[in-house]
Amino acid sequence: MDNPTSSGSPLPRRTKWQISILTLAVFVCAGMCLNCARGGAVSSPRGKYIPAGEASWYGPGFHGKTTASGEIYNQRAMTAAHKTLSFGTRVRVTNAENGRSVVVRINDRFPNTKNRIIDLSEAAFEQLAPPARGVIPVKLEVLGL
Repeated sequence: MDNPTSSGSPLPRRTKWQISILTLAVFVCAGMCLNCARGGAVSSPRGKYIPAGEASWYGPGFHGKTTASGEIYNQRAMTAAHKTLSFGTRVRVTNAENGRSVVVRINDRFPNTKNRIIDLSEAAFEQLAPPARGVIPVKLEVLGL
């Protein structure tokens, strides 16, 4: 039986090359998926404004527990939870009603909710509005890592 490849391999050279490229693509995609599974994000676009939405706060029930980034949550720190921004990203959060703003660092995730775009620590929320408000309209500006 005559083998069509010059190397004596059962697969033609072109097929081996295609398999190598496909394997590389699988490893790259798997790495990106693992990053997302760990709560990471693809990017943190510096200077970008994120569409306006609502901010809420979380405090005593989570204080001292581990965040998605692995840090221990401190309700008095200037931190926040965001759905997709990379951990460590600094974000300026501005109350759309009174213009007050605060800079927070993303260190946690939160579940999908309709209009909420960020969950602030209690201390950060207090800089924008009384915690009794619960939810306020905000705009976000990504400042970078």
